[in-house]
Amino acid sequence: MSGKDFESFREDTLNALGLKGLNSGIFDGKWKDTQGRDVYKSTSPVDGKHIADLTLAKREDFDTIVRNSRKIFEEWRDFTAPKRGEIIRSLGDLLVKRKKDLGALVTLEVGKTPSEGEGEIQEMIDVAYFASGLSRQLYGLTMGSERPYHRLYEQWVPLGPVGIISAFNFPAAVWSWNAMIAAVAGDTAIWKPSTKAALTATGVMKAVSEALDDLGAPQIFSLMVSRGNDGGEWISNEKGIPLVSFTGSTGTGTRLYEKVSARMGRSILELGGNNAAIVTEKSDMNVALKGVAFGALATAGQRCTSTRRVIVQDTIYDEFVDRLKKVYSGVKIGNPNDPGVLVGPLIDRKAIKTYLDAIETGKNQGGKVLYQGQDLKIQGLEGGNYVSPTIMEAKQEMPIIKVETFGPLLYVFKYHSFDEALKMHNDVPQGLSSAIFTTDLMEEEEFLSARGSDCGIANVNTSTAGAEIGGAFGGEKETGYGRESGTDSWKAYMRRQTVTKNFGKDVPLSQGVKFDV
Repeated sequence: MSGKDFESFREDTLNALGLKGLNSGIFDGKWKDTQGRDVYKSTSPVDGKHIADLTLAKREDFDTIVRNSRKIFEEWRDFTAPKRGEIIRSLGDLLVKRKKDLGALVTLEVGKTPSEGEGEIQEMIDVAYFASGLSRQLYGLTMGSERPYHRLYEQWVPLGPVGIISAFNFPAAVWSWNAMIAAVAGDTAIWKPSTKAALTATGVMKAVSEALDDLGAPQIFSLMVSRGNDGGEWISNEKGIPLVSFTGSTGTGTRLYEKVSARMGRSILELGGNNAAIVTEKSDMNVALKGVAFGALATAGQRCTSTRRVIVQDTIYDEFVDRLKKVYSGVKIGNPNDPGVLVGPLIDRKAIKTYLDAIETGKNQGGKVLYQGQDLKIQGLEGGNYVSPTIMEAKQEMPIIKVETFGPLLYVFKYHSFDEALKMHNDVPQGLSSAIFTTDLMEEEEFLSARGSDCGIANVNTSTAGAEIGGAFGGEKETGYGRESGTDSWKAYMRRQTVTKNFGKDVPLSQGVKFDV
């Protein structure tokens, strides 16, 4: 796609979603005016050119959003859970119709390939339908009481407005994991997106809010684009927001957790990943090569689940690395809209510097570059943020291998015994996703045992990247706390209440306590 063609793509995408001239980054049931506000200029990582201006929220805007969200919550919680589920299912139906347009917006603003961009919107659709099903499964337990003529059970009650702080790399899907499940639980949601992907958030909010109007439903979702960390600070310290779900760096997440905990609030934290794949001599090498390459290269290595390390058995190390280098040499880098492109741009120039600095640091610490990454200038897209991927032979004692680098930098290690591989795998501060490639049942089960992978997600013969919404998503150690989407993660968005009913003529006490009046 030429630069001129990409200009047309930009205009067509904005027009299709009704974003041309909207310019407001603040929604609290209606789009706020744009006069007298600071502006964030959204640019595309594909060519570095301007896409749109978005107004930034002030503190008073946030205060209004919180008040309105609380008021709407008091209405929304009275809808029956199945009715809430029907409304969220209808939002999924709308997203089916807008999938191509919203996916194009993800490509435009974040640089994902069309397949990945539309895949992200498909994930939102899947979550909407999943949440709709959950609306009839918000189960509480009934227990046998030790007291005669008593009934004892638990029920789950909505929390209130939920704060959602999302990152640029999944600018739509992560919001849906939280917002749609929170919605069927009876909560409202206040969204603070990354400014690097604020236009996608605006496009999603516009589509969803129009659908809620058509359905005659309350505007349960709010949007607040803010400068830097301002919005995150406001949300962290706001007592009227009982739960904050944050996706981002470990450092920022730790500070947020401290502030939310200090006011007795709850947090869901999805922080850094430093994901490894173990490739044993008993693996299907073709499967392993594809799984490792996808994990390391998808979204240009800008997924929290991207494969950062591959630990290969010494008996197959040379063959595997040679074949992996051939895979890398055949990967097409460039405009994500071009046919055959697998690796698009990094999000901005700062990301490129961080990536190149990590390569130099690794070399200085004893790493050996096997496939060289560099800053690329692509004809017609000179302002885009392109790099070539890197494969680096690394040593376990190198400090850099314990740091997450958001880019296509893959460290390769050699191991001899399986115990050694497990130790290398777990010897990092993060614990999000993991993988093993093997056809040996004993190796597989060892990896999945209590002494195996210490991550929140464990994969066998598939990539560390790419999780299904039916399984709870999240990690251990410095990766954070809590889970999003899947199984019983809905409980995070509700409060548990134990109920005791006495239908007798006396007031017997538990544990045999006597109290006669």
